[in-house]
Amino acid sequence: MSTLPLPNRRQSPLLIFACLLILLVASVIYGNWPDYAQLAATLDQPLSRLRWIVGDISEVAFYKHELPALGLLLGACLGHWAHMRGYRWQGFAICYGSGLWPWVFASSLLGLLLSHALWGWTLASGTWQPTFVAFVSLPAATVLLFGAGWRVAITGAVLGALLVTPASLLLVNYLCYPLQLPVVVGNVSGMALASLVAFMLCKRFPSWVRPSHKPVAAEPVAGLPDYGVIWTLRRVLADFSEAPFLGNEWAGLGLLLGACLAYVLAPAAPAYGSLLLIPIITGQALASLVGVVFWRRQWQARGWYPTYIPIVSIVPAAVLAHGGSWQVIVASAVLGALLAPPLAVAITQRLPAYMHGYIGNVMSMAISTLAIVPVVGVLAGGNV
Repeated sequence: MSTLPLPNRRQSPLLIFACLLILLVASVIYGNWPDYAQLAATLDQPLSRLRWIVGDISEVAFYKHELPALGLLLGACLGHWAHMRGYRWQGFAICYGSGLWPWVFASSLLGLLLSHALWGWTLASGTWQPTFVAFVSLPAATVLLFGAGWRVAITGAVLGALLVTPASLLLVNYLCYPLQLPVVVGNVSGMALASLVAFMLCKRFPSWVRPSHKPVAAEPVAGLPDYGVIWTLRRVLADFSEAPFLGNEWAGLGLLLGACLAYVLAPAAPAYGSLLLIPIITGQALASLVGVVFWRRQWQARGWYPTYIPIVSIVPAAVLAHGGSWQVIVASAVLGALLAPPLAVAITQRLPAYMHGYIGNVMSMAISTLAIVPVVGVLAGGNV
């Protein structure tokens, strides 16, 4: 197996950024987006299938559209480029300062493409399927846990496609749909269970994940955060990109701008055609803000805390289930912000060292969503 490093020229991040920007501008000029129902009904057409695959990149935030996906990648390119040059405006160091973003992206994208090659046929059922899960789970976690190199990246991608995607498919189709549970429960439960198996396999066969070389990482920017108002607002933006393991304001901003642009161009296209994108984003921002403020001491003591969890689970699941009223937005955001992060930490602390801590986060998502979404329905005066 080849262990050649990824291209590491100084201009490569800018080149990627420029190519994505050109693609984004061309998409805006073309401007012929179908709504979500049209997209789902024409998945046998190559362009619709491509849009679905690209949309999978933003699926974790419940946006499901190619524009927020491209915005996320544009922001990630900018964040990585700034990080490698040590610019102060880089924001929170992308991929936690590891210098591994190119490998994280390569493994995640390969896992996504392999998942579609193996399991894309499930979309013929006419119901939504969790084809996105490999992009935001095991492949990236494998790279961050074990390091750089094609051996690690390919192992993570293959295990993601072979284990994570079918596990989520089974749970969504045979648990969530029959019991009318939020599908995010099946998505994240599949990630957790499959990742437990995958990391046990990696421990049993360590040669699968032996890194071939060290990533090129930049020197950290000097100075400690003051955890004030500006830091808080930056942290909220960064939380929007935590689920794909980026944790950077530029990536989060790109995701949000892309989602808003998609909504302006075709309101029934993002967020599964629900027309609830604005309430979802409002609740997500409120959940992160409440979490960052309430758990500030944990951020100071630990350097990182999973305040992003309700953004990609509880809040959007509650809004889609119970509507976009202010009661639903506030209740899901506050309850998710207060309960989900400490549960994730409690689970993560009990995991063995050879497993990535994201497993605790996704387990918290499943448990918290199951517990909180029905309560939100009661508080909002709706039916559970």
